[in-house]
Amino acid sequence: MKNYIGLDVSQTSCAICILREDGSRVFEGECSTDPDEIIETISLHAKCVERIVHESGPLSIWLSRELKSREAPVVCIDARAAHKALSARMNKSDRSDAEALAQLARTGWYREVHIKSENSDRLRLLLSARERLVRIRMDIEGQARGILKTFGIRLGTVRKGRSRRDFRDQLGEIVSGDPILEVVFASLIKVHETVCHKTTDLDAEIQRYAKHSALARRLTSVPGVGPIVALSFIATIDDATRFRRAVDVGAYLGLTPRRYQSGETDWSGRISKRGDRSMRKLLYEAANILIQRVAKFSPLKGWAMRLVQRKGLKKATVATARKMAVILTRLWRDGTVFAWTKEALPV
Repeated sequence: MKNYIGLDVSQTSCAICILREDGSRVFEGECSTDPDEIIETISLHAKCVERIVHESGPLSIWLSRELKSREAPVVCIDARAAHKALSARMNKSDRSDAEALAQLARTGWYREVHIKSENSDRLRLLLSARERLVRIRMDIEGQARGILKTFGIRLGTVRKGRSRRDFRDQLGEIVSGDPILEVVFASLIKVHETVCHKTTDLDAEIQRYAKHSALARRLTSVPGVGPIVALSFIATIDDATRFRRAVDVGAYLGLTPRRYQSGETDWSGRISKRGDRSMRKLLYEAANILIQRVAKFSPLKGWAMRLVQRKGLKKATVATARKMAVILTRLWRDGTVFAWTKEALPV
C-alpha cells in the first residue's frame, strides 16, 4: 500500500507523520533536521513511499535538494496555501501540522513550489549582496546629510565617479577643525570608502557575468533593461519553460490586478504585489526608463506612451513593467532578441 509523508521542519527537529493510502496512521514522531536521519526514519516505517510533503521556509530549498539527491519523492508546497488547511485544526502543534501535511500529500490538495537551481541562487546572492552594499552606502550618506543639517551645513551634489570620492572629500573638508565632528565622521568616511570600493568590485563581477552569458546579452537588447535587471530576471525565473504561457509571469511577479468575484460582486483592484519584490521594483524602474529616457522609437515605446496618455504615468509604468516581463520571457524561450521595428518581428 502506498504511503504519504508530511514533514513539519524546524531549525533543529523535524516532525514526521506517515499515512497509508486509506488515511490510517502508520507512524508519528520526530527526528533531527538532517536528511540522512529523515530518510532513515522513513525507511524504518514505510517501504512504498509515494510522496513526501513539506512547507516552503528557510530550510526548504536545502532540504528539498538533499532529499532529491537521495532519490526521495519530495514536494515543497506553498506555505500560504498550506496555512489554510493547517489553521482549520483546533489545536496547533508540530505533530498535528505534520499530519495535516501528510493528508495534503494523500489528497493532492496543494500547490507545488518551484525549487530553483543552485546556479540561480548563487547569482541571486551576488545581486543581493550588491543591493545591500548600495543600501548601506545610501544610509551613510543620508545620515551624514541629516546630521550636518542640524549645524546648518548642506552638502553639495556628489559626482558618481571614483567610487563617490567627492562625497568623502566634501565631508572631510567640512568637518575639519571640529574635534567632535571629526571623530564621528572619520569612522563613517572609512566605512563609506570600503563599501563603495566593494560595490565597485561587485559591479565589475556582475558586468563580467552578464558579458559571458548569451541569455543575459539577449535580454539586455530590450530598451531599459541593463545587466542587473537581466541577471535578476534570470535568477528569479530560473526556468522559463515552467510557465505554461509567457503572460503567466506577470502574475508570478505580482504585477497583475487582484480580483474578487462572488455572486453579483466582481471587482479588480490594485496589483497583487506577490512574488519577488526586488524584481518587481527593477522592472518598474526599467519601464520608467523606457517611457521617460529612451529616445529611440519602438513598438513597445509607442504602446507605453499611448497608455500614458489614457491611464497616467504610474499605471502605464506598471503595465509596461508587466509587458516587459512577458517580452523577456518570450525572448528567453524563443532564443531571439528584441525587435525594434514591426518588420523585424518573428513571423
